[in-house]
Amino acid sequence: MTNAVKRVDAASLDVAYEESGAPGGMPVFLLHGWPYDPRCFDEVVPPLVSAGCRVIVPYLRGFGATRFLAAETPRSGQQAALGNDLRELMDALSVERAVLAGYDWGGRAACIVAALWPERVHGLVTVNAYNIQDIAAAVKPVAPAQEHRFWYQYYFHTERGRAGLQQNRRALARYIWKIWSPNWAFDDATFEASAASFDNPDFVEVTIQSYRHRFGYAPGDPALQAIERQLASRPKIAVPTIALHGEADGVQPPETTEKHAAFFTGPYRRELVPKVGHNLPQEAPRVFAAAIVELVRSAQ
Repeated sequence: MTNAVKRVDAASLDVAYEESGAPGGMPVFLLHGWPYDPRCFDEVVPPLVSAGCRVIVPYLRGFGATRFLAAETPRSGQQAALGNDLRELMDALSVERAVLAGYDWGGRAACIVAALWPERVHGLVTVNAYNIQDIAAAVKPVAPAQEHRFWYQYYFHTERGRAGLQQNRRALARYIWKIWSPNWAFDDATFEASAASFDNPDFVEVTIQSYRHRFGYAPGDPALQAIERQLASRPKIAVPTIALHGEADGVQPPETTEKHAAFFTGPYRRELVPKVGHNLPQEAPRVFAAAIVELVRSAQ
């Protein structure tokens, strides 16, 4: 399923997005991760439309047809950029309040909006729970097994990694899909449907800046520093939240989020999904959609 791609100017970005459902329905934003794209939500959207929702699925900065409006805008992938992009997209589409659902980079954007602008959020579905980065603590070593899982991030800290991503972006992304979701038997067509989004001219720069900034190895966009200062305090999330975690997640295993409940001060439930890896909405679309519908109904 591929909906017609719409476009809207949202401050610094010309955002490409797909929209389904009733214009007057409860707005739901679905936010994809890296290295994925909106195709991960193809089986999530229909049950949301059936539930009466207005479903909006944007291509994040550096993906698909989303473009920067100005050449001088830093090609930043830092967490403040992702959260601010989502807030500005809501403004551009005149959406005052919505249910937000995402994973990986998209889950980070959703968590940031829920934490900093809770008046804009009816509810939050987040994969791997609290996705706001603790950049000040990022230089501290973690358990060797987790350091091994983060190999790609350290790779991107080098110029060899930048060149490798530039030259081998499809092969690298496909390898990551496999090791992060070891039980997901996706085929060539499924991968290629998303891989086209990695041909965005800013994909490499946004990716490299993201993984360097989160460890303090690259400067952020000066225009976003006020937001980064707020995020440095590790703000709590008060909106109703359902946190999903795939038990077979190859980059962030379940034990990494066992204590995340402390970051949520509102209604909170954590659910482990058996046999599912990192790309939870594409591997378990019914589970992901059901969590969103639960929050939509509770907000109506």
